[in-house]
Amino acid sequence: MNSVYDNTGLKNRRTKDLPASMRPYEKFMLYGAGALSDAELLAVIIKTGTTGISSIELAAGIIDMACNGSGSTNLAGLTGIGYEDLVSIRGIGSVKALQIMAVIELSRRISKSCAYRRLDFRNPVSIADYYMEDLRHAECERLVLVMLDTKLRLIKDEIISTGTVNASIVSPREIFVAALRAGAVFIVMLHNHPSGDAEPSSNDIAITRRVQLAGEMLGISLIDHIIIGDNRFVSLKESGLMNLNE
Repeated sequence: MNSVYDNTGLKNRRTKDLPASMRPYEKFMLYGAGALSDAELLAVIIKTGTTGISSIELAAGIIDMACNGSGSTNLAGLTGIGYEDLVSIRGIGSVKALQIMAVIELSRRISKSCAYRRLDFRNPVSIADYYMEDLRHAECERLVLVMLDTKLRLIKDEIISTGTVNASIVSPREIFVAALRAGAVFIVMLHNHPSGDAEPSSNDIAITRRVQLAGEMLGISLIDHIIIGDNRFVSLKESGLMNLNE
C-alpha cells in the first residue's frame, strides 16, 4: 500500500506520531478542509489505522483501489467500491466500511440536490446533470423513464428495465403503461452505457423511434432520449436522431 508520505520518510509512522500540522484532525482545525489532501480527508472519516498502517495510509490505499492502481486522482471511482471491497482491506472493519459508504452516498445526494435547482426539462444539459450521478457508475444498463405533466414538471421517474437496453426487449407497452398510470403528458427516456461511451447505437435509435410513434398515437410526447456515459452525454433530440422522416 502506498503512503502519501513515502517521499518524506514518514511511511509507517503512526498518525499520532506525526507533527501536529500533519495530522488530519489538527490540520483540518488549523487550516480548514481545503488544505487537506484526498487521503487526509478520508482519514478524518476513518479515524484510526491498524498495526503498522496509519489512517492516512489506509485512506490512500482505498483511493488507490478506487482508481484500480492507475495513480489517477479521480475520486469518482469511490462510488464503485462496495462493502465487500472495503472490508477486504486490513484495518477496515464493518463500521469503517459503512461510514465510508455513507459519506459517498451523501456526496452523491448533495450533487443531485444541486443539480435539481437547475433542472429544466426543456434543457438536455440540466436533465443529464440531474441524472448523471445515478447512472454514470452503474455496471449494467438502466432505462429510466421520466414522466412530466402539461407544464413539463416532474411527476415521477422510474427504472423501466435493468440489463441490456435492447429494442426487442424494451417495449413501448412497458413505457406507456407506466406513463399512463402516472398521468404523464410528456416523457423523457434516459439510459446509461457502462462502457462510458455515450454515442447512441442503432438499437438506441430504433427504441427511440418506436416510442415516438407509439406516443403520437397515445397523445404522450417523447421530448428526448438521453444517453449517459462517464461524465458525458448525448441527446438524441439535439443530435437530430429523433426525426421520424429520416
